[in-house]
Order: sequence, then C-alpha cells, then structure tokens
Amino acid sequence: MYAITGITGNVGGSVAHNLLAAGRSVRAVVRDIGKGNVWAERGCEVVTADITDATSLASAFKGAEGVFVLVPPNFDPAPGFPEARSAATSLKTALERADPGKVVYLSTIGAQAREANLLTQHTMIEQVLGELPMAITFLRPAWFMENFRWDGAESDHQPVRER
Repeated sequence: MYAITGITGNVGGSVAHNLLAAGRSVRAVVRDIGKGNVWAERGCEVVTADITDATSLASAFKGAEGVFVLVPPNFDPAPGFPEARSAATSLKTALERADPGKVVYLSTIGAQAREANLLTQHTMIEQVLGELPMAITFLRPAWFMENFRWDGAESDHQPVRER
C-alpha cells in the first residue's frame, strides 16, 4: 500500500492514478475528509492527517510500502520559515514511527540554492528528511507539463512572442 499526501491536487492525484492503474492499493491522506470522497469511490482508503501533526501522519503512513509527500504550499511564510521547520519535524517523526520502505518527497528546483529565498522551505525539509534511515528520493521538478497548456493557450501553441 502507498500513502499519498497532496492527493487532491494535480501531482498527488497523478501519482494515485498511476498506482491504481498498476493495481496497487492507495491510502489517500487528506486534511479534509470530504475531499477524500472521490478517492474513496476509486477504491482508496481515506484518512485525515495534518502535515504538522506527527501523530496523525504516523497513523496515516503506518503499514505503507511507500509514502509520497507533498507539503501544502506556503507563499507567505513567516521570517525564519517556522512553518517549514514544523512540517519537517513532524514529517521526520511520523516517518520514523511508521517506517515505510521508501519515501518520495516532492521538493522544487532551487532547493539547492545557498541564499535564503521562498524555496528555502524545501531545502530545510530536505535536510531534515535526509537524516532518515529509509530510502528517500527528493524530486526537484522545474516545471510540470500541465502548466504548459496555460503558457501556450494564448498563442494557440505558437511560440510566445514578446509584446
């Protein structure tokens, strides 16, 4: 079984669709149980957990062969990124308790930057999760293909020209 956070969005939803298509069982980890109904209809087990609550996360991850972690975006973090620090701590504690076989963390391109910036939130979480004893993969995508349709829509799929 695979536990997926962020399942109600594009990326987490795509991960779930692919796992289900491959005949794998999926546990949808949601903050709002009502948003999990569509996943329950698709055959997923649905549980609630908050990214800053290690106890609920550990319960959600328990028994999972793998965990896909996508933290909710925070485009206006407090100075020093306390929200990211809290998420990192609770995720690490939850993953240690649940001990899944492997973990995939959706980070971002730029998480390797040395100067503090909005992406530093992922840098901090990567550093903390990197201390875990299980196999972990940090994905640093530059762009998602579904975003391309918005870039190309105005130009009818012609090269975008400066105006």
